[in-house]
Amino acid sequence: MTALNRRTLLRTAALTGLAAATGLAATSQGAAAAEPVNGPWLVSVGWGVLQVDPGRTTPRELLPNGDHAKTSPDGRYVAWVNTARSGDGTLEPFVAVYDRTTGQKRTLLADPFGVRYGAPTWSPDGTEIALVTGPDNDRLIAVDVATGGTRVLVEGHAMIDPDWSRDGSMIVMRWRSRSQGWQLRVLELATGAVRPIYTPAPGEMFLSPVFMPDSGRVVFCTDRWYPDLESLNQSLASVRINGTGLKKLTDEPRFYLSPVFSPDGRYCAALSIPPENEYPDGGNIIVSTSGFGEQWWIPGDEYDDSTRLDWARAV
Repeated sequence: MTALNRRTLLRTAALTGLAAATGLAATSQGAAAAEPVNGPWLVSVGWGVLQVDPGRTTPRELLPNGDHAKTSPDGRYVAWVNTARSGDGTLEPFVAVYDRTTGQKRTLLADPFGVRYGAPTWSPDGTEIALVTGPDNDRLIAVDVATGGTRVLVEGHAMIDPDWSRDGSMIVMRWRSRSQGWQLRVLELATGAVRPIYTPAPGEMFLSPVFMPDSGRVVFCTDRWYPDLESLNQSLASVRINGTGLKKLTDEPRFYLSPVFSPDGRYCAALSIPPENEYPDGGNIIVSTSGFGEQWWIPGDEYDDSTRLDWARAV
C-alpha cells in the first residue's frame, strides 16, 4: 500500500469530512451544516460491492453478489443488481435496495431467468430509480421505490448507462441510433423528447456519461484524443446539454471508468489505473476538483474488474 504523505492526508480529510484527523473543517459552522457531507466510495466489482470508508484506503465488503450499486441522494439506500446464481447455475435476476442504516435488504424487481437489468440511477427526490431492461436493452423504466410499480420512460432503441440530473429534469444515456450508431442522448422528462448531445467520431469509444452537479454539462470517458494508443488512452470530456462546447478535461491519457461527483459537488472521482500498475486489469480511485485541475490518487487495494464507482452521502 502506498504511503500517504501529509498533503494527501489533508486532502483525504477534506474529501471525507474527517476534520478531527487533521484539524481541517469539511464545512463551516452554521448555515453550512445543512450542506451534504461526503461519505464513502462504493466500488462495484461484478461479484459484489465494496465500500471504502472515509479516512480509509482498504475496502470492506458491503454487499455480496451485487453489481452496479448506486446510493440514494440522501445517502441512506443503495440500489443494486443481483449477480448471484441459483442452485442450477442460472442467474436469478432481481434489483434490490439496501438500507445503510438498518442493514435490511428489500427486493424491488424480480423476473424469470433471461430478464436483464442495467445500472440504476436515482431521481433527485429519492422516490424512483431508473434503469434499462428489455430483451435488447431497449426499455428505460422508472421504478417506484416504495411500491415497486414501474412506468416506461422511453423504449425502442438500445440504451445503456443512464444518469438522472440533479435538477430532476433529464436523464442522459448512451443511445444507439439506427442511422448514426451510438450517441449520447438526453431524455427530457417533462416532454418525453430524446435529443442527441454528442455523436462520436468513427471508431471512437466513449462511455459512462454523468451530469455535472449544475445539470448544465455531461461528463464522459472517451478515447477521442488518443485513438492510436493501444491502452490507457482515454480522457474525461464534457459537453453542454445543448450539444455544444465539447471540452477535454484531463491532460494525461489514462484509463477512466465511471466518473462520479461528490455529494457536495466540489469533487469528481473515477476508477482509473495508476501508472505503476504492471498489469492494467484493476483500478484505484482518482480524484480531482470539479474544475479538473490537479488529480490525486486514493491509494490502496486494486479493484479488479470494476464496473462502477459511486460516492455516497454520509449518513
